[in-house]
Amino acid sequence: MLTLQFVPYNEIESLSSNSKVRKLLNLVKENKIVLMEGRLKPNEETDLIQRTMESVSKDFKGIELCTIYPNNKNKFLKTFLISLLIGDRTGLTVVGPANIVKEIKRDPNKILLLTENLKRKRKK
Repeated sequence: MLTLQFVPYNEIESLSSNSKVRKLLNLVKENKIVLMEGRLKPNEETDLIQRTMESVSKDFKGIELCTIYPNNKNKFLKTFLISLLIGDRTGLTVVGPANIVKEIKRDPNKILLLTENLKRKRKK
């Protein structure tokens, strides 16, 4: 079964960087694909990748990570003011276990999430 878990911004905004990374990694280790409102800071992404590499095992193959930003290139001042007021709430971060998520493709209009076939052979 494929499980998607949405993590709203208000659930993570008050967490420390360490706690955000730990929360995301724990959810992914439960074989959940996480859709997080907002984005991680660059140092948090680095920490997530580093901790993932330290956790790789026979059962946990790693993560796939993608951050999608809204297309506001022509509205720099408006985007800047909004980010000052609401923080890193804009955008969407997708994190999933590498044994399930094979690839995440993005373009301006959609996210394409390619997953592994999870059917298991039944014992007869």
